[in-house]
Amino acid sequence: MKLGLFIRSFLFCLLVWQSAAVVCAQQQTVRITLADGYSFEVDEVWKQGDEIWYRKGSISRQLDQPVKKLTPLTKEAPAQAAPQAVPEAVPAKEPVETAPLPIWIYLDGGARMRVDEVSETPDGAWYRRGNLSMFLDRERIARIEREQPASTARGMAWRENGWSSGNDRIDHLIKLNAARFGVDPYLVFCVIEHESQFRQFAQSPKGAQGLMQLMPGTARRLGVRRPYDPAENIMGGTRYLKELMTMFAGRVDLVLASYNAGEGAVMKYGRNVPPYRETREYVKKIGKRYGIDK
Repeated sequence: MKLGLFIRSFLFCLLVWQSAAVVCAQQQTVRITLADGYSFEVDEVWKQGDEIWYRKGSISRQLDQPVKKLTPLTKEAPAQAAPQAVPEAVPAKEPVETAPLPIWIYLDGGARMRVDEVSETPDGAWYRRGNLSMFLDRERIARIEREQPASTARGMAWRENGWSSGNDRIDHLIKLNAARFGVDPYLVFCVIEHESQFRQFAQSPKGAQGLMQLMPGTARRLGVRRPYDPAENIMGGTRYLKELMTMFAGRVDLVLASYNAGEGAVMKYGRNVPPYRETREYVKKIGKRYGIDK
């Protein structure tokens, strides 16, 4: 009898010890202490080759400073209360999952894009937007921030659109002309961001002018008299995108190729992207950001 009681007590203590160990493992975080003495807590740390990476929330970064030490942190489990009668089990309510707040990448020049995930490196950052993954060079990035909860109409607009030039008037003109000509406003946004980085008075060495970098002849044909006026420039550029969309039956890759090299070049090569390096890079960069495979 005494031996049986001893065994039951031992098994009970072992079960309690295992439960406590599981709770501790689930609550563990890591404190990173850098060589200069600065320390901070993260959710996960791992080594990739000679590089040390860490994750805090949904953002992962590479450590670019020497590490002095890594300290696992474990929250103390509450003290075990004296054994009591076990009440009848009551089904626990399932926790309500809260959607993670979007992450915003602010580009050099004031534009910003909403993304789902971002992973920074010394050379730039990889970001994911839906099924699209893309790399941004460091010089293009001003800063990366997680959106804070906002109740204002402006904050709601950011969440609905997922993009902004950083200028309310330009955003309004993009939406206005996109609706007028039946073009996706995000495509107009991507073209302007690549062409001029939203600089109103941008001018290329070849003579392209304004936000959407219209060549003088194209601007005149589209009714643009003042190419540096945002309203006229965006109207003309969006109208031109619509003409190209109609000409190439919605093929965004051919539309972009025509916008860069002219529709004559696309027709010359059998309604294909011309084999010009600049044009192919143009289609690849804007097309990938917009979400097409080609």
